[in-house]
Amino acid sequence: MKKGWIAALVLAAVLAAGPYAAGTTQAERQAPLAADDSYRLASGAVFYLRALGPDGTVAATGTGVLLSARGDAATAYHVVKGAAKLEAVLADGRAVSPVKVVRYDERTDVAVLELPAPKAGGGYPFVARRAEKLEHGDSVYAIGYPLKQTPIVTQGIVSSPDAVVSGRSRVLIDAAIASGMSGGPVLDEQGRLAGIISGSLRTMAGIHLAAGMSDLHALLPDGLRAGS
Repeated sequence: MKKGWIAALVLAAVLAAGPYAAGTTQAERQAPLAADDSYRLASGAVFYLRALGPDGTVAATGTGVLLSARGDAATAYHVVKGAAKLEAVLADGRAVSPVKVVRYDERTDVAVLELPAPKAGGGYPFVARRAEKLEHGDSVYAIGYPLKQTPIVTQGIVSSPDAVVSGRSRVLIDAAIASGMSGGPVLDEQGRLAGIISGSLRTMAGIHLAAGMSDLHALLPDGLRAGS
């Protein structure tokens, strides 16, 4: 009889725990962050990106996000396609170059970059990366540089985590996206990188495209894929 009472009490405790029952990860137990907190957590790792032509003039601008302290980063491939030289302006105002494209996939619109090695004893600020797949209705925040010295943050939800667009999987979000934000991060409610801003859909007003984390991970070197 005593064992029966103990089992009943354990079952009641598990049911009362609801979403916090055994098996829930620590990240899932954390309270969601508001847009301002997510921005403060990640904005130092987001930078303005200039793509220069052979004559040194600006051919395109966009946004990038740092993935490691040593200078690994990511952006949208269409921002850097055909560039003769790339320059980054960091959140603290420092300009760094040259920025190298080390891997890319035009089909998924993702490029992995390498910034110059940081000074001895220093390192770049970088974002954590989300491991769990996004789901319909998840809250997300987008950060980017529509202007060189004007980073902005917008808020929305995941409209679809796995939409087939032009024959490839895309994440669809309804967070507002302005020109120049391409390549910037889509963050989840824990301030973790959950996607890379790619573009907009002409057929769906207010719905925008992002490359998912699986597309980014496919391009990362093994050491970075395992962690920063």
